[in-house]
Amino acid sequence: MSEAGKFTIHLEQEQGYDFRVRFDIDDAAEILMDEPPPLGSNHGPNASRMLTAAAANCLSASLLFCLAKQNAPANSVRTEATCTLQRNDKNRLRIGHIAVRIIAGDELLESKKFDRCLDLFEDFCVVTASLRQGISVGVEIVNEAGDVLHRGE
Repeated sequence: MSEAGKFTIHLEQEQGYDFRVRFDIDDAAEILMDEPPPLGSNHGPNASRMLTAAAANCLSASLLFCLAKQNAPANSVRTEATCTLQRNDKNRLRIGHIAVRIIAGDELLESKKFDRCLDLFEDFCVVTASLRQGISVGVEIVNEAGDVLHRGE
């Protein structure tokens, strides 16, 4: 798949708000997602946690790639991300802010490219750059026969 391509992820409800997530990568493990109480049982991360993890992972990988390319030293980056939820004017819960803190190891900090990478890596993070611009999300609900019952954007 090219970077400009697309991919499909499959989710299947198991029970309650538990969803088994299957990726289109042969060796990728399935994950279980769930909602926190009172809706779910916290059997796995919810979508807000996955989105926060995606932003943190993308930023970390982007910085690591800029500094080390294919010769990335093991255990050279640790990252923590904090998601702040807030209510909008309709009292709907939304992600208000994601704060990402990357702790770079000494070997990376010694890179001759460090200052240049600080100016570049955020722009090359697909997830964070997309979140900052807003992402178009199309929604379609169909029945088992494939008849479209709802379409929204």
